[in-house]
Amino acid sequence: MERRTIGAATLEVGAVGLGCMPMSWAYSGSRQRGDESARAVHRALDLGITLLDTADMYGPFTNELLVGRVLKERRAEAFVSTKAGLLVGEQHIVANGRPGYVRRACDASLRRLQTDVIDLYQLHRADPEVPVEETWGAMAELVRAGKVRALGLCAMGVRGGRRSGARLYDDTIRQLERVQQVFPVSAVEAELSVWSPEALNALLPWCAARGVGFLAAMPLGNGFLTGTLTPGEGFEPDDLRARHPRFTAEMMAENQPIVAGLREVARRHGEDITPAQVALAWVLAQGRHVVPVPGAKQERWVTENAAAPGLRLSQEDLSDVAVLPAAQGSWD
Repeated sequence: MERRTIGAATLEVGAVGLGCMPMSWAYSGSRQRGDESARAVHRALDLGITLLDTADMYGPFTNELLVGRVLKERRAEAFVSTKAGLLVGEQHIVANGRPGYVRRACDASLRRLQTDVIDLYQLHRADPEVPVEETWGAMAELVRAGKVRALGLCAMGVRGGRRSGARLYDDTIRQLERVQQVFPVSAVEAELSVWSPEALNALLPWCAARGVGFLAAMPLGNGFLTGTLTPGEGFEPDDLRARHPRFTAEMMAENQPIVAGLREVARRHGEDITPAQVALAWVLAQGRHVVPVPGAKQERWVTENAAAPGLRLSQEDLSDVAVLPAAQGSWD
């Protein structure tokens, strides 16, 4: 697989990563099977997908334990990214950026992942009650202690106060400017896909100008851009899409032209090319510092995603994707 580098630290990873969250959290609990997911992680490593993206809150904790089972056997082949800063309760999620907590969370993640170093340690969410510089300083201490190789900031979770267009990531960019004064940012993780392209306006250029890697979360639009979801099919109550405004039956039907456009581009490249591969190829085309991290929990989806870097979209393809209708349904 094509290789890409993340940040000034020139951390090298496969051009496509593996989002491990769906294996343990947020998607259809009845379909989560540990052994099947472990096989998917093994398959990813076999295919050159080295970036494994997890977090302590996924489960919580069970996702890191699952990834740790694979790392125990194949640590040298993997690039491990995990996150801290969010605590999951019965009915709520809260941020915790206190330095003491960050240090304890890192040690706990190392134990669950069965490794002595985390390649990329990300701040999942800034704590509004703790200056972000204090949290970032504690994370920098982990690098100096040899427990972490590089630091990243996760710009997800913005839906609570969502704004449109270039203003969406203003707060994130302000945080990045502040923490850069404390210790270098190697990567930013944020949503980027054909139907959620807002990061292109300001956040992606900010990263490109500073040599910061960009991990594109949800590059397949929570599964919608694969073309495998049926409007009105419904989702299990614990599936985040059951509460997502773009996944009502009405909005899924309204957004079908986006999938149809991806499918048309796929046809130009061969019968075996899928809308998902076109969607990932589009993300890859946004810059050499961009690494899409699609979530998957089955080997067949991992295999399909791994082929995306071999798909080269023409200027005509990119132009056709650019004029696809904007996604309907939002968090506003």
